[in-house]
Amino acid sequence: MKVTFKVCFCCARSFKVKSSEPPQEIKTLFDNYSENGRMSEDEMLRFVIQVQGETHADSNYVKDIFNMLKHHGVFHPRGLHLEEFYRYLLSDFNSPLPLSGEVWQDMTQPLSHYFLYTGHNSYLTGNQLNSRSSTEPIVKALRRGVRVIELDLWPNSSGTEAEVRHGGTLTSTEDLQKCLNAVKENAFEVSDYPVVLTLEDHLNPDLQKKVAKMVSKTFGGTLFRCRDEHKKCFPSPEALKNKILMSTKPPKEYLQTHISQGATTAESINTEELIQDEDEKTVAVEYRDLISIHAGNRKGGLKNCLNGDPNRVIRLSMSEQWLETLAKTRGPDIVKFTQRNILRIFPKATRFDSSNYDPLVGWIHGAQMVAFNMQSHGKFLWMMQGMFKANGGCGYVKKPDVLLSNGSVGKFFDPYSQDLQIKTTLKVKIYNGEGWNLDFSQDHFDRYSPPDFYARVGIAGIPLDTISYKTETDTDEWFPVWNEEFEFPLRVPELALLCITVKDHDKNTQNDFAGQTCLPLSEIRPGIRAVRLHDRLGDVFNHARLLVRFVLEPLTYSSPSSVSVPVVKIGIERRSLIVNVKDYDGPSANPKHNPGTPPVTTSQRSPGRG
Repeated sequence: MKVTFKVCFCCARSFKVKSSEPPQEIKTLFDNYSENGRMSEDEMLRFVIQVQGETHADSNYVKDIFNMLKHHGVFHPRGLHLEEFYRYLLSDFNSPLPLSGEVWQDMTQPLSHYFLYTGHNSYLTGNQLNSRSSTEPIVKALRRGVRVIELDLWPNSSGTEAEVRHGGTLTSTEDLQKCLNAVKENAFEVSDYPVVLTLEDHLNPDLQKKVAKMVSKTFGGTLFRCRDEHKKCFPSPEALKNKILMSTKPPKEYLQTHISQGATTAESINTEELIQDEDEKTVAVEYRDLISIHAGNRKGGLKNCLNGDPNRVIRLSMSEQWLETLAKTRGPDIVKFTQRNILRIFPKATRFDSSNYDPLVGWIHGAQMVAFNMQSHGKFLWMMQGMFKANGGCGYVKKPDVLLSNGSVGKFFDPYSQDLQIKTTLKVKIYNGEGWNLDFSQDHFDRYSPPDFYARVGIAGIPLDTISYKTETDTDEWFPVWNEEFEFPLRVPELALLCITVKDHDKNTQNDFAGQTCLPLSEIRPGIRAVRLHDRLGDVFNHARLLVRFVLEPLTYSSPSSVSVPVVKIGIERRSLIVNVKDYDGPSANPKHNPGTPPVTTSQRSPGRG
């Protein structure tokens, strides 16, 4: 096939572009699992069990594969040809994540044992200074699975009603009732698990009474009301299904003003000590009674902020800066605190553009609510989206045991420890890719030639596990072929996320973005998989995808019997994060890069959940 690019009115450049075809390893596998050039249902069943690790598969499962191919017009009644087999490998049916979308983790533990999909200033459509406030981002967030919505409440100009706005800025206002209605109507569209409504309120008691009446009337029986038995331990997500919880949040304008004027980190921390949560004695009784997750007091500063009360569980809020400072010297103390209490992290005040921060620092210390600006985009938001693809996309991911235990010698987990031992090695082989010619115009990447694609593959989790590698660049090809394998030794695989980014290489300008995906390692199915790529906002492309092989060695973990879809199992309950977060493009050197490795064998497979 030839493609032509017009350089000027009198000349053009033509390129011979190869079509997407099976890599040699795929051809070899097909030969091994077929007879006379066709793969029967029995042979396909043997393939999906032995190579793909889908130990749950039976004849009906294989028939579903054959029926899927039949609907796509690539099917022969006597079995699959090589091209049909290749189409199966690149199909959505062959996703690296479980197809069922089922919630498989134990959801009966206290709320503090889970990571929650958390939004920040959920009503803003753009930046933090002068963007429009609306119910639209609230609806979008809830329909993406976000479970924590934040609203800032201020008196209106006459002081007679509460309104939603970002105080001290030029952002517009939004009607509180409209925001509450948006939560009510969309809270459980994609998940039955509870929604937490975090209110940063700047209201006098009279307005708090009005808000309490409005909240009670809007949510009715779906509003969870805390009882005495929940003061020492949070209820579970399972017990809170289809419930809305209300939580208070401390004012942060003191901190924002101080930091924006150029305060040092130490000064910022001292200022944060002045910012305390709402004094519940001054809160209207009607309002206070609706609060089911109470904000704690931070007036003890760095030294005492993590001292938990054995008779009461709380939610503590702190900025990303304060967390980073605490984590340097008190990492295990943060982990201990988050085993019973909830820790919420919010962006620093200087993120006027609604950019996001590195969520890894929060997650690896057990912080349940890592609050993000969902209207933004970029590598950190991809990380957040990848994290909550786990556990059926329900918005709750159970923290791994390493964050919930005190260790064999009474010591709590330290994610910055240099003594952690390698538990397992993940092998990722990028074969090739296709679909960009259908998702993009001919001159989208390069005006006078086909694109020059390369892929970057990385792991992020604890600092010692975070690294990324880069493939070679396949020049002038819409259907790039790499056939490169990368190895990732993992010390804490329970806290890891795999991230893949594809870019078009440009010599004289910035490389063009061509797709990304972030996958929770806890959910990845072993074998050869079709990895669909997403745009900058996290929406999936219609066609662009990669063919990738996943192998996890050694097999040191058992798999939960409650889920029938096989995945690489890396802990009883686990989480996810993303590739090299400090420098997304990461190192170009490939010390663990092994091109041209042999096909997956039975001995290399990871047994799935099933």
